[in-house]
Amino acid sequence: MRNLLLSLSLVAIAFVHCYGQERDSIIEKRIYTTKSIGEVAAPKVDGDLNDKAWELVEWSGDFIEFRPDTGTPPTEQTLMKILYDDKNLYIGFKCFQEDPSTIERRLGRRDTFPGDWIEINLDSYNDDRTAFSFTASSSGVKSDEFVSNNDNFDSSWNPIWYLSTKVNDDSWTAEIRIPLSQLRFSKAQDQVWGLQATRRYFNNEERSLWQEVVANPPGWVSEFGELHGLIGLKPQKQLEIQPYSLSQLDTYEKEPGNPFRDGSDSKFAGGLDAKIGITNDLTLDLTINPDFGQVDADPGAIALDGFEIFFQERRPFFVENKNVFDFRLGGGPDNLFFSRRIGRTPQGFTTADSNLGEYEDIPNFTTILGAAKFSGKTANGWSIGLLESVTAKEFGEIKLDARPDVINGLPVLGTKRKEIVEPMTNYLVGRLQKDFNDRNSYIGGIFTATNRNLEGNLDFLHKSAYSGGLDFKHNWKNRTYYVEGVFSFSKVLGSEDAIEQTQRSLTHLFQRTDAGHVEVDSTRTSLSGTGGRIEIGKSGGGNWRYNLGGFWKSPELELNDIGFLRQADDFRQYANVRRVFNKPTSWFRQASFGGEMSTAFDFEGNYNRIQYEIFGFVNFTNNYFLDFGAAHKPRIFVNTFLRGGPRWRYNEENFWYLFVGTDQRKKLSVVAGTVNSQATQDNFSFYRYRLSFNYQPINAMSISLNTEYSQNPSRTQYVREQSFNGQPRYILGAIDQETLSTTLRINYNLNPDLSLQYYAQPFIFKADFSDFNYVVNSTASNLDNRISLYDGDQIQLNNGSYEVDEDRDGSIDYSFADPDFVFVQFRSNLVLRWEYIPGSEIFLVWSQGITASGDVNNNFGTIIEDQLLNQKANNTFLLKATYRFNL
Repeated sequence: MRNLLLSLSLVAIAFVHCYGQERDSIIEKRIYTTKSIGEVAAPKVDGDLNDKAWELVEWSGDFIEFRPDTGTPPTEQTLMKILYDDKNLYIGFKCFQEDPSTIERRLGRRDTFPGDWIEINLDSYNDDRTAFSFTASSSGVKSDEFVSNNDNFDSSWNPIWYLSTKVNDDSWTAEIRIPLSQLRFSKAQDQVWGLQATRRYFNNEERSLWQEVVANPPGWVSEFGELHGLIGLKPQKQLEIQPYSLSQLDTYEKEPGNPFRDGSDSKFAGGLDAKIGITNDLTLDLTINPDFGQVDADPGAIALDGFEIFFQERRPFFVENKNVFDFRLGGGPDNLFFSRRIGRTPQGFTTADSNLGEYEDIPNFTTILGAAKFSGKTANGWSIGLLESVTAKEFGEIKLDARPDVINGLPVLGTKRKEIVEPMTNYLVGRLQKDFNDRNSYIGGIFTATNRNLEGNLDFLHKSAYSGGLDFKHNWKNRTYYVEGVFSFSKVLGSEDAIEQTQRSLTHLFQRTDAGHVEVDSTRTSLSGTGGRIEIGKSGGGNWRYNLGGFWKSPELELNDIGFLRQADDFRQYANVRRVFNKPTSWFRQASFGGEMSTAFDFEGNYNRIQYEIFGFVNFTNNYFLDFGAAHKPRIFVNTFLRGGPRWRYNEENFWYLFVGTDQRKKLSVVAGTVNSQATQDNFSFYRYRLSFNYQPINAMSISLNTEYSQNPSRTQYVREQSFNGQPRYILGAIDQETLSTTLRINYNLNPDLSLQYYAQPFIFKADFSDFNYVVNSTASNLDNRISLYDGDQIQLNNGSYEVDEDRDGSIDYSFADPDFVFVQFRSNLVLRWEYIPGSEIFLVWSQGITASGDVNNNFGTIIEDQLLNQKANNTFLLKATYRFNL
């Protein structure tokens, strides 16, 4: 409590000190007045900007530098014009460059922002929070993003628009046509939109803006200038239908006797995506039988702590506009909505018995029968999101070896059967927010529901799960200061077995032996909990940033049916102060330094953790950068380490990190760094080393290679729990843990619409155990009093199991399997993508995969040779074609 009060006092002092600092002088908003082209012919999108229509409006220039030297004239100036008709918005840019040979015309896939580029942002709602962003590179690459919450850019938004660029004697030009159907705006006769334009001048890594912005703005959209002259615009209802067809062939090594692994599988499929404008403000997205075969595989990862590993959503339908449904509780990825729960790997199991010669085939993913997403923002400030999805009932198929199903024309009974492994499930998410107080504040809510049609042996799943919450944010003093909060609840319902499993899961651990505030109740059929977060801070103006906040997750909170929750029973506080230096000097372009303090308790009041951290970042004048930090953790208690046993104490820890990078604009750039952590008494250590290369041999090709190696030795790695004389025995071991991974990406672009991309990642994880021990006093400050090592006459390895005679009476008291293991994985993807017309694509994909185990006594070289190079890979060949109808 003393440390918490100290952190509160420090931030309060900073708050009082900095509150007196006035925000930088208010910058006058610029206005650009556009005109309708009327009866004049529409501009042809060819990059020339010589059509007669462009003569209707004046150029607007006087761009001002934003980075690195805010508020000064840029190296090269930029001009902009904007026109419109009843169907389109037209934008023309002229980007002066004294020596056109220095224009960087790198190619890349959509949304890669290569080389020199120019960008326009349109706040067509004029709500100071949301915007549509369109970026044109000098090479003709298109990038587009939807901006939410004032500065949250989402590149998953992919509208249809048209671009042409051209290099001239003294400049390069970009001509853009944006169909109004791709934007959202009101029905007002005379409209005002927010407007901003940004230019990247590659040679100096410089950003200049049409609307001047202070060095540390409290947001992005709220600082825009204004676009006037939009008279009589009629909202366009969007109607797009995109069917797809798919052919897929999987090949793999045949498994003798296994009827499901005969060497190859093939499938042909089709589906449909649609985007329907219900009103100009609100859009309905539909998908029927979606396929995500062109999506990259997840990176390799192993978690020895038992918790689920969080992977980012990559599927296009769920990625697009995902920010609308975001509802974070604080503390990592915890969220009321985690879209990867939809279509997850089946959670059930079959009764296949390998001893009887039975084989099983369980789908890798649950079929998504269909999904609909209704989202948008109304003219009066209501943000609306509604998602509905239904996944199919999935079965595991069981066969008795590879004998035929029919002999002499008669069926062979008892050779195969199906068992349900995932029920039909309905998912619902509703999200609502309302702006008010001149758009300086908002309040919102969310509700989620998961309902399963349980049958068969699936009673261990929740029949229903609900969660909801309220969130708000209030900004004041020109958005310099803010306060925000999140409050949530959850309720899950199911059989007594299902709710008991939830109580005993690693997320909750109600069975903890030393917990007086929770206990397992095997008669419960529901569980309800709460969570939330509150934070206050300074986000703009001056050179200081700080915040003070905390979050909680009650022991009963459960979100993992449609959300993500790593650990409940957690109450944390934090305070953060940062000083930014945005005025360039003789040795840096930008820099920032700061510190943070955080503490953690559980709901019984146990003081579990405190951490002090300092950090900094420097971008030097040569565009090299330095990212560094260090922390001290004098107190570390973990409730989950012993998987239901008492709280476990780790020794105090110190860690530091340092990363250095060269100029990322260069043809060859490098990032190298390390993370180093050490606990006292050699309780544990962590060493991670990273070396990354990016190489651009020609404008059309980029190559990146990222290699990481880590060691994580520990004297006390959890192995398992056994029983000794009727008492639980928590067995630990010293572990020599090593991880090696390399990620290779090669991108080759024939033009902005035709690209070839290769991704490959070998991943190796080794865990070698020794010096087994058991817990005697889990919270002792001295490690030697916390554990007791087995003597050589107490433990021995016999046929893959360690046998323990703890009391040395000549009989085995308990045993456990040898925990040593090596996990080897290789994933690769070769994707040819052709956007043959805007919005319509062809994908040709070749994927490879290897998953194997190895010997911990081998070095990485031997493992790579035996488990990767000499293994037969699984292959997937996929051809997918889509066509987007604009109706």
